[in-house]
Amino acid sequence: MKTNLMLILTAAASSAAAQNVSSPDGRLSLAVQTGVETTYSVTYDGKTVLNPSAVGLVADYADLAKNLKLIKADVDTVVNSYDMTRTKASHSDYKATRLRCVMQNPDGWPIDIVFQVSNNDIAMRYEVGKRKDKDTGSIRVMAEKTAFSFVDGTTAFICPQSRAMVGWKRTKPSYEEEYVYDAPLPVKSQGHGWTFPCLFRSGSNWIMVNETGVDSRYCASHLSDFTANTTSIAFPMPEENNGNGTVEPAFSLPGATPWRTLTIGDDLAPIVQTTIMYDVVEPRYETEHDYKFGRGTWSWIVWQDASICYDDQIKYINLASAMGYEYVLIDAGWDVQIGRKENPVRGHNIEDVIRYAQSKNVDVFLWYSSSGYWNDIVQSPTNCMDNSIVRKQEMRWMKKMGVKGIKVDFFGGDKQETMRLYEEILSDADDAGLMVIFHGCTLPRGWERMYPNYVGSEAVLASENIYFNAHFSARSDVHAATHPFIRNAAGAMEFGGCFMNRHLSRDNQRRHARSTTDVFELATTILYQNPIQNFALTPNNLAALNVPEGREAGPAPAVCMNFLRQVPTTWDETRLLAGYPGKNIALARRHGKQWYIAVINAEDTPFEFTLDTKQLGIDPATLQMYSGGNEPVVTTPKAKKGKIKVNVSKNDGIVFLTE
Repeated sequence: MKTNLMLILTAAASSAAAQNVSSPDGRLSLAVQTGVETTYSVTYDGKTVLNPSAVGLVADYADLAKNLKLIKADVDTVVNSYDMTRTKASHSDYKATRLRCVMQNPDGWPIDIVFQVSNNDIAMRYEVGKRKDKDTGSIRVMAEKTAFSFVDGTTAFICPQSRAMVGWKRTKPSYEEEYVYDAPLPVKSQGHGWTFPCLFRSGSNWIMVNETGVDSRYCASHLSDFTANTTSIAFPMPEENNGNGTVEPAFSLPGATPWRTLTIGDDLAPIVQTTIMYDVVEPRYETEHDYKFGRGTWSWIVWQDASICYDDQIKYINLASAMGYEYVLIDAGWDVQIGRKENPVRGHNIEDVIRYAQSKNVDVFLWYSSSGYWNDIVQSPTNCMDNSIVRKQEMRWMKKMGVKGIKVDFFGGDKQETMRLYEEILSDADDAGLMVIFHGCTLPRGWERMYPNYVGSEAVLASENIYFNAHFSARSDVHAATHPFIRNAAGAMEFGGCFMNRHLSRDNQRRHARSTTDVFELATTILYQNPIQNFALTPNNLAALNVPEGREAGPAPAVCMNFLRQVPTTWDETRLLAGYPGKNIALARRHGKQWYIAVINAEDTPFEFTLDTKQLGIDPATLQMYSGGNEPVVTTPKAKKGKIKVNVSKNDGIVFLTE
């Protein structure tokens, strides 16, 4: 990762003049007004996007939201260029106009309110300093007043925040609720507000609200329920983490809150393509390790708990090897059902499995529970990741065995205590050269750039719900046409999808059938961005490639398996070509010189899409097209003046690939 940060002072304006700033291209503008409340408002191309919206904090020692006095306002330019390997774009050039409002409350307590306005993005946060005449060295934030007041007629595409300590084994909230679509404001949640990211449509404009830069020094937040058209930052619920930890975050002075972000455009491309969550954060530590990303197999998603045994893991390692995949993920219960060295099961232990995988040029990820005391999870290993002494011992053993990563599951909420645990796991894991996937967890908030060994988070109604529930399986087309616009637009999403079995069972004959076609499933490997993707393949799918794997029936088409052998998981560029949340999408991603283009449809009426090859600089003669639904074929599409027209039916997809 290369970073080049330069701050260029361009102006130190008077208080009055500095309260209005615009993006470098002049289209996005922000105005700050002081009074009993300090507010900001936002316009895009002259149209109001946010009405005056409150800002400020309430500290344990002072109210830093009411009757703030503007001491001075400074304007400068922030320029930041950096490279990454794990997100939707491998390079970003960030340029923003920064407004720093230096303020005091009536008693002289200081707070700076900082806004950075770039093309299509606004980032804002609070920076709180010490007073020379006071001994106060820390702040406990009792409330954050940051609000978002939308104009009349705004509709929302948002996901409700779950109650705490409910659901399976009392593991919620875990960011796994269903979205509401195009809901007119004020829309009501189940009483606990809305999880980030949140998408809104206001006339011809689109707005995404999110946060980034959350680490051990603050809690993760969400949006409150609406009062009229206004929502504000809300802190975690007291019940989260089984009641452990405070709701209110605290940090030492001087210090700062995370960034609240707005992404705004007159179409959805800026939403899908934004990198604001990375633009305003910095790496928390450097690594000496060269982490490798790629594809993996994962027995649990279709073969479930019983597959966490020696024989089945050998089959999945063989599947990964045959596909040329880098990893196998061994899920919950391996320490009991396969056994450690000191308690082998039927003569084998997990170290034997790891050595066998390495002999097949496949590396291993191991599953762990996040703790044992904030939910009712019995899946093991438990009580390893929440204790630094045990965690470091476990990680030293994994390093010795050559394990490359861990999947840590079932976190308890969004309190600062939990953010501290995420950071400690990541830091300790990097010491051992381990990558980290989080499941049953919170949304990543800039973590791809902040933590070099962070791989991805679930934080979505993911593939296991497709397996367990026919309702979610039937809705998988709608969700696939949603996530690139909202959840995956905000950060890496470890979905664990791409089913090739027609029926979601080990024998490929029982339980409910998936509703989407084979080509649709291929398209999800492009739509869902995560630097390591553990696909929902099964050993019987190898029959398409004439690799025998016992008596399991129902091979996937060779066309699909050959595609899945070479699809990448890291991208240099992402472009939204068309689509509407929950209805359809056409998305292009570039890996090196190759373009991968996914088109899917979730509506009853066909999705008519025209691929303009000139838009991506593609020679039409280099294109291959995967189509045919459940009878997939690969053809060279015919282009007319560089354009290719396709009609995509419900639950179906088309994939384009350049040579």
